Amino acid sequence: MHLLVVEDDQSIIEPLRTGLQREGFEVQLAATGAAALAAAGYDLVLLDLGLPDLDGRTVCRELRERSDVPIIVVTARSAEIDRVSLLELGADDYVVKPFGFRELVARIRAVLRRTSAEKPDSDAGSCLSSGRLSVDLRTRRVTFDERPVSLTPKEYDLLVYLARDPEAVRTREEIIAAVWDENWWGPTKTLDVHIASLRKKLAADVIETVRGVGFRLTDCPPL
Repeated sequence: MHLLVVEDDQSIIEPLRTGLQREGFEVQLAATGAAALAAAGYDLVLLDLGLPDLDGRTVCRELRERSDVPIIVVTARSAEIDRVSLLELGADDYVVKPFGFRELVARIRAVLRRTSAEKPDSDAGSCLSSGRLSVDLRTRRVTFDERPVSLTPKEYDLLVYLARDPEAVRTREEIIAAVWDENWWGPTKTLDVHIASLRKKLAADVIETVRGVGFRLTDCPPL
């Protein structure tokens, strides 16, 4: 696997590259946000937020707009609101400095395992429909009330999970395990953030909260 490591701290770069190479990864380095945005051919991005030229959040957002390649953010900001906002921008996971190398490798492998397990070809020609909602699994196109809806990769994954069995109640634990990871270490608040975002982009009544249990997709009846 080819990793793009976006980091400008020389005291971190070399030991990190050496350690990742020992774990079997190919490592491409970028010391600036501009270099990260110009890079290509990688399978995962390890993105430090403290870059000399661009705000790391901007880099994260632009990388996500360009592709579905997984992004792990490295941040010194430990407040939950910062972590949640990063996940909203499209990051798949994050680590907080200082971090242990084994923890970092475990997170990289977990994210790669999730993405490699996805088999879009098996969904070729498939479409999920529920009233006003339609999801083309082959092209990942979502329409609601016959208008296209732009979703982040994680919003799409969450919607597809709920849409595969409309009206079925999914617990928070089931959703986190299926859409994020069974070993997810982040705050479950991120689930609420993504649910709120889907409601905003689709309609407030599309996803129903079942108090004390979880969520379910309604059948989205026509207006």
